[in-house]
Amino acid sequence: MRRQRRTKIVATLGPASSDPAVIEQLFLAGADVFRINMSHTTHEALGQFVTDIRAIEERYRRPIGILADLQGPKLRIAAFQDGATILKAGAQFVLDGDPTPGDASRVHLPHPEILAALAAGDTLLLDDGKVRLKVLSATPDRAVTEVVVGGRLSNRKGVSLPDTLIPASALTPKDRADLDAALQAGADWIALSFVQRPEDVAEARKITRGRAGILVKVEKPQAVARLAEIMELSDALMVARGDLGVELPLERVPGLQKQMTRAARRSGTPVVVATQMLESMISSPVPTRAEVSDVATAVFEGADAIMLSAESAAGQYPVEAVATMNRIAEEVESDPTYRAVIDAQRPAPEPTTADAIAAATRQIAETLDLGAVVCWTASGATAVRVARERPRPLIIALTPNPATGRRLTLSWGVHCVVTEDAHDTGDMVDRACELAQSEGFARPGQRIIVVAGVPFGTPGATNMIRIAFVPSGPA
Repeated sequence: MRRQRRTKIVATLGPASSDPAVIEQLFLAGADVFRINMSHTTHEALGQFVTDIRAIEERYRRPIGILADLQGPKLRIAAFQDGATILKAGAQFVLDGDPTPGDASRVHLPHPEILAALAAGDTLLLDDGKVRLKVLSATPDRAVTEVVVGGRLSNRKGVSLPDTLIPASALTPKDRADLDAALQAGADWIALSFVQRPEDVAEARKITRGRAGILVKVEKPQAVARLAEIMELSDALMVARGDLGVELPLERVPGLQKQMTRAARRSGTPVVVATQMLESMISSPVPTRAEVSDVATAVFEGADAIMLSAESAAGQYPVEAVATMNRIAEEVESDPTYRAVIDAQRPAPEPTTADAIAAATRQIAETLDLGAVVCWTASGATAVRVARERPRPLIIALTPNPATGRRLTLSWGVHCVVTEDAHDTGDMVDRACELAQSEGFARPGQRIIVVAGVPFGTPGATNMIRIAFVPSGPA
């Protein structure tokens, strides 16, 4: 079950893909990680998804990642007297703490923390940015705004605040309950929504206590502004282009995608590019040319993973969408220009033993045209640092920890095998050669490079490189 590509694929599960047989088809078509959107999933359904995925994992003996995506705060206006109203550009419109149904002049905003944080000049975006307001004056219980872009506004539409730092936790009571359920069910990754500052990530990290990786969805301008600090506390990033495109001008999103992808690679943080990648495949068996180019761009940029949302969760062609994304990634990675682009973006190694070993491993593997890079890793850190180098040979991560294998499903180019830890140096080399051959990465007589840490099983002790010949004869 080795993939023919380095870039990983995340597929969202939902009504169109809740059947175990369909989940298996998605895996066979190319899905490496399954995303479970807790906005629409009960704890019982979450548990069933995990059970079904683990059964597929056992059947194919390949680690599969599970990403539980927390909903985050949902900021919405209240209701209107007639269900909706028309706001005209230039008119004044008030958002207040009065629960009375609204009209063309005002509406209830049931979030006192927003009213308390608003200041004159701030922008409010309603209904995914279709209606734009500018704050003229604000008090803790009332904000007077001018309608900049008008239109129809109906009950309980969402509110976005690109200019305002809201003094609220990224974890709602629902998120905390969902987080506990996801950890109990055995999710490998937790995706945090509505992150504005590093403290939001630290709060989630205190709860997870290392039981799952923390993936931060960068979807707010406030998070973009403090990206470096947020990355220091994160295990992975997601470029959440949908919400970014609401709170920021659309034309800024492609540039931010490139900036975040490159910043994540510099820090060695896995990065996922998400939202509307093959959107037309919700209702069409083939994507548009523009969507193919969009997916290809993310692969050319060296993203660790690319993600499908509604395409696999609620679309008419979930398996075809994964298969299409798989083909695009394979084609891009075999393109003559791909390697030149990836190599041109390679960051300088950081002054640590692990980075020096990883950089040397890549250089040796490419100079000698080795069959594979084999990393013995307990925590996964060794494989992640080698993946940061984007070596030409594929990376095999050998780990005794199933949780580590599952978490590495999000990292570029890493094929993980869960196996007993090495007993000594000879066993380390022998089994690396055996598994490189049996997994289809190296032929008898071909050389591989083995990276490990001594003493074995010690996290963060990457300090050894060995070059080995795969012996002739049966693996």
